[in-house]
Amino acid sequence: MKANSGVTLQINLAPSDLLYARYTLPHQLRQFAHQVDEILLTLDLHRSSGRFAEGWQERLPKIKDLINECCNKYPHAHLKEVDYSPTAIKNVSSMFFGKSIIPAKDFRGGPFYSYFFGLYTAKNNYIFHLDSDLMFGGGSSTWIAEAVQLLSEKPDVLVCGPLPGPPTSDGSLRSQVAEPELHYSPAFRFSSLSTRYFLLDRERFQSKIKQLPLKYASPRSIIKALVEGNYPYQLPEEVISLAMEEHSLARVEFLGQAPGMWSLHPPYRCQNFYESLPKLIQAVESEDIPEAQRGDHDVNDSLVDWSSARAALKQNRWWKRLRNKWKNKLLNNLLSN
Repeated sequence: MKANSGVTLQINLAPSDLLYARYTLPHQLRQFAHQVDEILLTLDLHRSSGRFAEGWQERLPKIKDLINECCNKYPHAHLKEVDYSPTAIKNVSSMFFGKSIIPAKDFRGGPFYSYFFGLYTAKNNYIFHLDSDLMFGGGSSTWIAEAVQLLSEKPDVLVCGPLPGPPTSDGSLRSQVAEPELHYSPAFRFSSLSTRYFLLDRERFQSKIKQLPLKYASPRSIIKALVEGNYPYQLPEEVISLAMEEHSLARVEFLGQAPGMWSLHPPYRCQNFYESLPKLIQAVESEDIPEAQRGDHDVNDSLVDWSSARAALKQNRWWKRLRNKWKNKLLNNLLSN
């Protein structure tokens, strides 16, 4: 069933994504490719500092091979490398930020410009954006058509998305707080946006928001950016969320007609996660989900043991890196004197 004319599925990719994208990208395409008119796979080759740059050079050829395999399988899919030329940056910035020039990355070194480049480049007005680490259960073949219909009926909704987390028996959320939305399926209204996934009405954005504010991050985050060698700007989702609040626009996430569609996001990266991914995706696609995971939008310990990832994260806090950097600098100065 073709969901709706004029819908682009746009997925962000970078070389550092390879270890999970080799499993999650084919999964995402299995869930949504048949519902859209264009599949736009945007590959960001602008390398930042920190965790977003891990394994960049060695993974680049392999992620290009993965994208080419997917494009060969789906005739309406194509690769577009993120264009950082001055002309492209000016055009993308003009559509979303007016005269302000979009930074390449946010204060963490995470993607910023590439999000808006994907939205700018898409051929269609309705754009379903995904980060490449997400998983989707339910398997509905009509969810995107239902999402477009919801946007057309609710002019105060800027974006919508699948239900966050596998559905509970009573339709409630367990890991997030949101206002229930009047709908024929479990649905919730949020005042903010997450750049992980959203289906956007681009014309509505242009007519109601017109231009986004470019904001600096908090002082603490600016220090982190300076330590890592990144740009001192807020996350793109924070920038868009501020504009949504200013213009009284919302995001709605809903399950849809049976079997519906729901999302699941991995909160960490670790070897145990990469090794578990094939079975995890199989569990998501077959709805073999433990009760403890239902209503939770992040993959929790009922599906993946995250203990090693949490321990590693605790040891690698940015302020610890700053402390070690200054210790090494002081030691080098003492040794040189």
